[in-house]
Amino acid sequence: MKLSTKGRYGLKAMLVLAQEQHKGPVPLKLIASKQDISIQYLEQLFSTLKKADLVNSIRGAQGGYLLSRQAQEITVGEILNVLEGPVNISDCLMDEDLCKNSSTCATRGVWEKIKKGIDDITYSITLQDMIDDDNASRKQVDNKIDLHHEKK
Repeated sequence: MKLSTKGRYGLKAMLVLAQEQHKGPVPLKLIASKQDISIQYLEQLFSTLKKADLVNSIRGAQGGYLLSRQAQEITVGEILNVLEGPVNISDCLMDEDLCKNSSTCATRGVWEKIKKGIDDITYSITLQDMIDDDNASRKQVDNKIDLHHEKK
């Protein structure tokens, strides 16, 4: 299973939006430069995110995008579901009629557990969790650099 660029880039873009939102509406140009994603592709992603009410747009010279809710209220699972669709480990989970053995299939239970595990994890991680993890990682790197300079 592999996410498409929609899911990967969309999640990266939403992270930048969450990180920069305290400054006001975030222009796509800023997100594009921070994540090396074309503005045209971001426009497509943000159109979808706006229709799903995950972001709001502000028009004008000082315009851009804002999260529709607080970063701690938007999950990775919501974003990926909007951009990629629901997790689909096996077609039989989406439509039991595809397989005549679905009620007795030994592997179906495995697919259900994998799907549930992925859903449980992605719906438990918020944009705020991602910001916090990123800040902690940056702090660790900064501390290592400081220690390295002190040794010299």
